[in-house]
Amino acid sequence: MIVPVAAQAARKESLMTALAIDVRELRKTFGPHEALKGVSLSVREGEMVALLGASGSGKSTMMRHLSGLQRGDAGSVSRIALHGCVVQEGGRCSAEVRAIRAGVATIFQQFNLVDRLPVMHNVLAGALYRLPLWRTLTKRFPAEELALAWQALQRVGIECCAWQRASTLSGGQQQRAAISRAIVQRARTILADEPIASLDPESSRRVMELLAELNREAGVTVLVSLHQVDYAFAYCPRTIGLRRGEVVYDGPTAALSRERLKDLYGTQSDELFERAVPPQAAPTEPHRPLGTAPALQAA
Repeated sequence: MIVPVAAQAARKESLMTALAIDVRELRKTFGPHEALKGVSLSVREGEMVALLGASGSGKSTMMRHLSGLQRGDAGSVSRIALHGCVVQEGGRCSAEVRAIRAGVATIFQQFNLVDRLPVMHNVLAGALYRLPLWRTLTKRFPAEELALAWQALQRVGIECCAWQRASTLSGGQQQRAAISRAIVQRARTILADEPIASLDPESSRRVMELLAELNREAGVTVLVSLHQVDYAFAYCPRTIGLRRGEVVYDGPTAALSRERLKDLYGTQSDELFERAVPPQAAPTEPHRPLGTAPALQAA
């Protein structure tokens, strides 16, 4: 069915007015250190936003709170909601936090793959929340889930590695496997916490391009934490800047000149420009034709 252009525009406008991420007065202290100082921010559905900051700014702490992996200070007035569902409030996680996480994929700097398992099984981990336990334990996955995982690996260009142990992949390939897992999860929002921090420039470009493609073509909301401002310029129309646990900037990435960053970050601004050559956002590679993997075994 062909959707009229006007209907497509109306749907996009509706998505962009709904909030995928809503954070209010988030506070987190570790002993005497105040990591987050009453942070409030929001991200609309369908946005791709950079969470920018130098080391120690609170980016990773913020990302862990969004998915409920950490809780805000007990007794505070903090509140975090994803797609209208409360994740935590006043330092207490919601009883529905596990169900909420099913629609949110987190991509970590450390990849978080099980090294001894094949890449395919790591990718299929994205489907575990909708499968019975016995299929997980016996690794007898339904044919439709295997096909979805295969297509996800094709999309990121590593289907040839499907049955290799995850430990044999390069860093860039492992991060693409993590993105494949998010695709299989059918996540509405991706939280990418420093996903390119340990990658070479070409792998970094490929990973960021894949995240931008999912945002652009599938409407997935992407919040990606970065400490390299050049990647924010290349891929994220909007940037939220953190410094020492506080939001110091929230607006168009294009407005972040070197002088503006110097005003916001002082001597730390040099860390944000650590790469000598900014990446170029290459045109999206066409999707590979979907095929059937001869090695797939469905139960």
